[in-house]
Amino acid sequence: MAEPNFQPALLVIDMQEDFCPPNGALAIPDGRSIIPLINTLLALPTLPLKIATKDWHPPNHISFRTSHPPPQGSHLNTTTTTTITNPLNPAETYTTRLWPPHCIQSTPGAALVPELDRAALTHTIEKGTDARLEMYSAFYPPLQDPRVGDSGLAALLRAHGTTHVYVVGLAGDYCVRRTAEDAVREGFVAYVIEEGTRAVDREGWEGCKREMEGAGVQVVAWEGREVRRLFVE
Repeated sequence: MAEPNFQPALLVIDMQEDFCPPNGALAIPDGRSIIPLINTLLALPTLPLKIATKDWHPPNHISFRTSHPPPQGSHLNTTTTTTITNPLNPAETYTTRLWPPHCIQSTPGAALVPELDRAALTHTIEKGTDARLEMYSAFYPPLQDPRVGDSGLAALLRAHGTTHVYVVGLAGDYCVRRTAEDAVREGFVAYVIEEGTRAVDREGWEGCKREMEGAGVQVVAWEGREVRRLFVE
């Protein structure tokens, strides 16, 4: 029997062509391998709210190396960063990594992968639409004074009485992580299903998990009780 205080939702983060092999502009190794697991979750009646997110960047997005002059904006596959300023408060800034252009609005690379059971999704949220702001989290950019770029995800979850969110998708150490951490900040219980994500930096994944757990996120196994409870109505 379902628990009266257990109202789960599924967040499927950025399962887009540009994040998946073989041709993605920013392909995460083995990114496509998690699709069957995600489709299994999408088929569950115990998850009435099934939300996909998409990076939906304008061509001049600030996270693109091509949007910056050299050497910061080097087109080489090197790790560089830039500083982003809150457009409503010049005193608030954060540093973000630069990437190759990816998930540009209305391009094939921005599409959800066709193997994903898209018909089972109840909602799709586009993020990273403001050229001035990086937005790993599906909730909002990491700016608080004042908050800018709210996607409406928290309000959507609350409107459906959600208490717990299960987070899967790409990439585990960036958008999945930041979404899960912000879910905790918003008052939800947040689970990252480890088998349902892949990381950009595989070697750093164990450390990333520890940091997520330190922020209150629970990184759980597919065979663990937190996921198994979804299979019992």
